[in-house]
Amino acid sequence: MSDTPASLGQSPAVNQLAAVRRGLLCRCPRCGEGRLFGRYLKVAEECPACGLEFHHHRADDFPPYVVMFIVGHLIGYGIYTAETRFVDVPVWLHAALWPTLAIGLSLALLQPIKGAVVGLQYALGMHGFGPAAKQARPSRPTGVGE
Repeated sequence: MSDTPASLGQSPAVNQLAAVRRGLLCRCPRCGEGRLFGRYLKVAEECPACGLEFHHHRADDFPPYVVMFIVGHLIGYGIYTAETRFVDVPVWLHAALWPTLAIGLSLALLQPIKGAVVGLQYALGMHGFGPAAKQARPSRPTGVGE
């Protein structure tokens, strides 16, 4: 009998880049088939394809910080470029374009960035994704509001 991960009842190891890429595509970081999100930003309880549990992830505030960093730099560069390269850009155009673009980019990037963070946590074995958590998994506490 071989000691490969599949023969031990575990999934084969996924490299970090593949797990992050699958997360960016909002797919399960282990199999790449199941959907990672049940709703817009609500991570599903488990993968419908391979059964990997997602409920213990801890993406928390990191995805919004990454989105703010990216969007802030893109919008800031766009405003700077518009003011320095183009003559007489009307104020109403700035007032209409930049907030709309910032909101649109933020909404478009938030789910893929959160998926990438969950994928990275899976690849690094963080927050319940590691093998030690599978051996001695405590029961999940239930809250009053659930």
